[in-house]
Amino acid sequence: MADAAYRIFGSELSPYSVKVRSYFRYKGIPHEWVPRNASNVDEFRRHAKLPLIPLVLAPDGSALQDSTPVLERMEAAFPEPSIQPDEPLAAFVSALLEEYADEWGNKAMFHYRWMYEPDQRSAAERLARENLPGADPETVARTADGVRARMVPRLSFVGSSPETGGTIEASFEREIALLEAHLAERPYLFGARPALADFGVFAQLYECLTDPTPGASLRAKAPRTVGWIERMLAPKVEGDFERWSALEPTLLPFLRDEVGAIFLPWSEANRVALEAGSETLEVSLAGRPFRQKPQKYHARSLAVLRARYAAARSETLDALFERAGCLAGLRGA
Repeated sequence: MADAAYRIFGSELSPYSVKVRSYFRYKGIPHEWVPRNASNVDEFRRHAKLPLIPLVLAPDGSALQDSTPVLERMEAAFPEPSIQPDEPLAAFVSALLEEYADEWGNKAMFHYRWMYEPDQRSAAERLARENLPGADPETVARTADGVRARMVPRLSFVGSSPETGGTIEASFEREIALLEAHLAERPYLFGARPALADFGVFAQLYECLTDPTPGASLRAKAPRTVGWIERMLAPKVEGDFERWSALEPTLLPFLRDEVGAIFLPWSEANRVALEAGSETLEVSLAGRPFRQKPQKYHARSLAVLRARYAAARSETLDALFERAGCLAGLRGA
């Protein structure tokens, strides 16, 4: 790979890593995919401010982390082909769906991967092989056991528990059903080219597709969605973005049933719990109680989302999100 290329330290099992890689492929930005493993951990630590992937090293030596800021920074440097629909309403919906995927869609991905034994074993072995390329089977098995022991207790971090699992799984099933209907007449979420939302939503579902339990559900119930996920591994321009009037019949139900009914109420409950200093957020989602430890990062990203909505607000936006049951969640207190 040429010296002028970006280097993406990531993992095939990290949704945020494959999200960034898909973006670089779409833009045609020269880059090297560097699976983070034991052989490059020292180099990674020299550049990473946080022990999180993906880490993008630019040709000038600067480092970028956190997938959404990475895409925003790269979009400013490589504006074409744009991932922002020209229509302001569609562009904001795209940003909202990307936030939904990063913060709520990740729950289903993590839940399935570490809740069920077949998924645990599959993911742990793949992670062990990725971290120790060329290791003998005994070392891989021993390392995989360690990965399982470390990751399963972290289910609580995303709010996955026997109490909340039904809500998370129902949301996943609803999400793929809504996407299957929406993708019946278009190759990407906003038309014939990917938008910001495509990169966020696809990345979480790509990981689900690689795991036994949710992957089986996707293949059985959502073949068009599977085709879109596979297309997003190396997306390309196939035409133009559609107008919102063409997208609304099948995207409005997604906004109503997932973003308005599930994601934004959970987001507000998370904010309230943190503001009150509570150790637990409690909220009713789709008629079921949902409890977990509050997440500080999401409170910050919700504040950014609401600030963006305040800056973009119009009568048209307010009318749409009122119909979708999202307006109160976007405007906040």
